[in-house]
Amino acid sequence: MKDFRFKIPQNIEFGIGSLKRLPEIMKENNSNHVFLISDRGLESIGVVNKVKDIIEASGIKCTAYLDVVPNPTIDVVNEATASYKECGATSIVALGGGSPLDVAKAVGVLASYGGDIRDYEGMNKVPGPIVPMIAIPTTAGTGSEATASCVITDEEKNYKFSMISYETLPKYAILDPELIMTAPASIAASTGVDALIHAIEAYLSRNASPFSDTMAEKAMELIGKNVRRFVANRKDEKAACAMMTGSNFAGISFAWAKLGNVHAMSHPVSAFYHVPHGVANSVLLPTVMEYNALADNGRYEVIYNYIREGNEVINNFKPEMLVEEIKKLNENFGIPKSLSEVGVKEDMIEEMAKDAMKSGNVLANPRQTTLKDMIELYRKAL
Repeated sequence: MKDFRFKIPQNIEFGIGSLKRLPEIMKENNSNHVFLISDRGLESIGVVNKVKDIIEASGIKCTAYLDVVPNPTIDVVNEATASYKECGATSIVALGGGSPLDVAKAVGVLASYGGDIRDYEGMNKVPGPIVPMIAIPTTAGTGSEATASCVITDEEKNYKFSMISYETLPKYAILDPELIMTAPASIAASTGVDALIHAIEAYLSRNASPFSDTMAEKAMELIGKNVRRFVANRKDEKAACAMMTGSNFAGISFAWAKLGNVHAMSHPVSAFYHVPHGVANSVLLPTVMEYNALADNGRYEVIYNYIREGNEVINNFKPEMLVEEIKKLNENFGIPKSLSEVGVKEDMIEEMAKDAMKSGNVLANPRQTTLKDMIELYRKAL
């Protein structure tokens, strides 16, 4: 067994109605003025006001920034940082999916150390602790509340870059399944499959360890047995609890094991064509899993048994059975079958492949991948 390391440095609160503990957590953190980062979609359905009311009812001042967009840009980060500094807040509440949480991490870094967010691209560039942050996920998908990564889009270069530092981990996370029970079916599907991909790629990663495997396997069990029920009925409390917990465990697993080619390839798709992250990942998954089957060492069968429908005994398993099961899952959820269906064009494939190869996730992918391989993967997914 190769060497590995891990730590669990966060305070994570899970439970139906656990959002009500927010004021208590803020007081533990000696915060009397919080900066709430979220988006207009959550404002329109009343989630932002619900959180803001809880904060203000406890006597804590709240200033909100709600202009976060999908695949958030450097401009959004800069605007939010300026607003944070101007209002005089001392902590951050990040409410939403991966985009608000990524912006919150970036704001926490810039508010603490200044400069340009691009200065922190790559591994461990953040020099120390950032502004105290409470993460409140509203999707069962990104696991961003438990990860050290932050992904921002540079619009000038059509490039999504990652800032990876354990200093950016939110100090607290509140996992309240009630917050994901109002999601539209399409969002529940794409984010649910995204969470499943986090667990799958972490489990297949060259950096996998007994610790990351434990979290990934439990995540696959929780998500694989509940994602269909949750998409069918977001009011299914048991399924919502399983999805919220599974997403968190998947985030913890890939925080320590990294991901693979699916995520390496999806970032350029989102940067060039503004495809939602979860959708891009879901579309790419069957192609990458088919490619990686050559490197399988028995783990494909484990994944298959977590996500397949039915409990009948399967004899003579073959890796292509998992690929077909994933295709069927995507089809059931109405996820596009190809990159062309989400607007990707042949003429950008080489540029996207070059960007994908810059991702550290390629090095963790179970099958070695060259630039030529990456181009062919994009063409096959097209």
